[in-house]
Formats: sequence, structure tokens, C-alpha cells
Amino acid sequence: MRNRICLVVFLGTLLSTTALAQQSLDGLIDRDIAALVTKTATFLAAQLRAMGYTVTERVGKYESPQWTGYGVVAVLKNGAGPTVLLRTELDALPVDEKTGLPYASKVKMKNDAGQEVSVMHACGHDLHITSMIGTAKMLSELKNQWQGTLVILGQPAEEVVDGAPSVLRDGLYERFPKPDFVIALHDSADLEAGKVGYTPGYAMASSTSVDIKIRGLGGHGARPEATKDPIVVAAQVILALQTIVSREDSPLDPVVVTVGSIHGGTKHNIIPDEVDMQLTVRAYKPEVRKRVLASIERITRGIAMAAGIPEDRSPIVKVSDTQFTTPLYNDPQLTERLAAAFAKALGQDNVVKLQPVMMSEDFGFLSLDQKIPAVQFTLGAVDPAKVKLSKETGTPLPSLHSALFAPLPEPALRTGIKAMTSAVLDLMKKS
Repeated sequence: MRNRICLVVFLGTLLSTTALAQQSLDGLIDRDIAALVTKTATFLAAQLRAMGYTVTERVGKYESPQWTGYGVVAVLKNGAGPTVLLRTELDALPVDEKTGLPYASKVKMKNDAGQEVSVMHACGHDLHITSMIGTAKMLSELKNQWQGTLVILGQPAEEVVDGAPSVLRDGLYERFPKPDFVIALHDSADLEAGKVGYTPGYAMASSTSVDIKIRGLGGHGARPEATKDPIVVAAQVILALQTIVSREDSPLDPVVVTVGSIHGGTKHNIIPDEVDMQLTVRAYKPEVRKRVLASIERITRGIAMAAGIPEDRSPIVKVSDTQFTTPLYNDPQLTERLAAAFAKALGQDNVVKLQPVMMSEDFGFLSLDQKIPAVQFTLGAVDPAKVKLSKETGTPLPSLHSALFAPLPEPALRTGIKAMTSAVLDLMKKS
């Protein structure tokens, strides 16, 4: 999805110039809440440029030279003061939207294999982009209330967790002002629209993709004694890997080891030579991740050895260098400060402390291993009536990445814009 197709609900009209300082933030949002639908990072860049930001397009450098970076960086300088970077994602997912909504995605594009697939913002990136445009507009109008440098990053390729590394690789903090604080939001498929959530410390896990190739000695299915069956070995490996979590890891250090894909064999009566497996590993602490990965290799090779597979056919365990993301760690002090700002802007009842989750994303890279205070807060996106019904009936809501995921634009947009704008005004307020 290298074209970074974006369906954006944008808060649209040009700004009036009268008595803006006297208007409340709600009043400003009310004026601009009308929506329209469009697409692409180019649109985001054009809107930010029209607001007075200095905009650079096509930011991002990938390991694969045939890929083009479509990141957008916009800078608005407003005197001496701190530098704050706000980040939103730009990319979509290969999911055929089935919400039936008037603005449901009808976009199709070719994947890396050249196949045409439907794409949609099944993780809410359209909501994120829209909130960012609204926030950018509010802050461009309210320059008399803050001072410093505002940097807005439209980040590509979050879904393949190589977007944040790509913009850093392309000199994000060298070519543009290096931030004192980094902030993002991410919508939730469980939290009611109108609310925000926050999680101090570890909020999301690291994610590591692992490929395992079990190599055996194939043959006729009627003569297993003449083979070394990689399917049986793979089955034993899958079960044994679960003991990493249950018997090797402390219950106080959350870990997930999931085998998401297994492929082997071609016919009922043929024992194959190889079986391929794909795993995802989730953890918070770097040392725990390292230990789990070592255990995966030890267990896999040990089971193969016990099955009599010769050393020259030992399993190949490959940890991906690119499909990896660090844990998302929210700076505790900054998180509590923003939570207080959210409570003041939205009301204490609309600000919720949330538990960490084992999902992952690449925002954590932007903190440079926690050297820059960073926070990603949670934006409620679901109709409160649906959340209530789900709790009463036990029926799960459509999750992120579901073809049925449909954020409620209002009040989710209002809340996202108001929360993010309030956070920036608190961090960059005039002394």
C-alpha cells in the first residue's frame, strides 16, 4: 500500500478573522465541523500549507529502494519556546469496507504482488488525520495563546511498522526542528466517543515477526518410518512454544507468542520436505523480548534434534529486521500533565485511565528510546449506545482492522481536536 491512500473527513471552510481570541475552542470547532471526503497525503500537505505551515512532502526512506516515502512534515514557528511534534498516520489497510456508510471506502489498489485489493482505514487513520487537520487549524488561529515551534508529521507506513523508522532514516530530527515533546492519538474500538484515555508507562507492546522453516525428509505418507516428518515436528513446536509464556516467563512480564500461519504439504499421501510457520512475538521489556526470541530458537532446534532430523536439515529461525517495532512507552510525567489538561478541557468524567494492551505500532520509535518525552493517548470512537449494548449483551463490537469498524465522527472528531489542541496549548503556553 505504498500509495498511502487516505480517506479524510476534513473540517473545511476558511477561517474568519474576527474576534477569534474571544471565541471558545468549542465555538471554533462548531464553526468548522462540516465534513467532506477526499484522499492522499498531497491533500493533507495542501491544507497545512494553506494554513501558513511550511510543508515538506515525500519524507521517508525505506530499506527497499523501489519504495517511495510519502511522509508530510509541516512546521509553524511562533517565537521562542518549546518544540512539539504531533504525529498522525496516513496509510490504509487491505480490507473491503462493509459498513454501508455513505462515505465507505470504494478505493482499490494493487498490492506488492500486483493484485488489486480494496483498502479502507480500518484502524481509524482517517479519523486521526481529520483530527490533526482540525488541530492544526485551531493552533494556527490561536497563535496569540502559545509560543514555540509546532511540527506536524503525516507519517506513512504505520501498518507495516516501518513508517516511523523511514522518516527518522530520512533525517526527521536533522532536517526539521527536533522536538522537546512528541504527541499522538489513536482511536479505540471499545471506548465511547466523547472520551479520551491515557496510560502512563508501557502502553503497547513491542512486536517482532519471526519466520520458522522446519526442514525434514519427505516421502510417501504410507511409509512415515522412511521419512523425518516436518509436519509432526511443526505441531510439536507449536505446542512447546506455548510453554515459553507459561513456564519460562514471569507472570508479571506480559508476553504473547502466536503462530499466525503454517503451510506445508501438497497432497493427502505425501509427507513434505518442509513446513513454514510465521509468528508474532509481543512483549514490553526489551530484555524479555530478547529472552523469548532465544527460547523460540532453542525449543525449535531441540525438538527437531529429538526427532532425528540431521544437523544439515536443522530448522531455520529468522527474526525479521524490518517487521519489528519497539514498545510504546508513555512518559509518565508528561502523561499525567496531559491527562490534567484533558480533564480541564473535556471534564474529568470524560478522561479515563486505561490498562496497557499487547497490540503494537511504531510511534515508540519517535521517542528515540525514551530520550524524548512522548505520549500517545486514546480517542474514544464508538457510539456510546453501542458500547452500552455490547456490555449488556456480551456481544463484541467490531474491532480495529475489521471491515465493519465505523468510528462515530461526532463527537469523536470534536473530542480529538479539543484534546490535542488543549495538550499543545498547555505545553506551549505563553509565560
